[in-house]
Amino acid sequence: MTFWTALVVIVAIASFAAIRIERIRSRDRRLNADEGSGSPAREAELEREIIDLKKRLAVLERIATDDRQSKAIAHEIESLRDR
Repeated sequence: MTFWTALVVIVAIASFAAIRIERIRSRDRRLNADEGSGSPAREAELEREIIDLKKRLAVLERIATDDRQSKAIAHEIESLRDR
């Protein structure tokens, strides 16, 4: 292999690597931009879902604590831990 052939091969490899690196960086920038710009409709849907989940949690807490003393609940939790 002559010097000039080796030089052409080295330049070709370096160019290929530079192109690949730039493509990866471009894809990462595009993905990061897409994540940060959530649509308002999607955000509103997520907020409604969070509110719904909070309401469900409040109902479950009320069911768990209705007509029971806190000591009885603590005893039940401890018995479940011992299993």
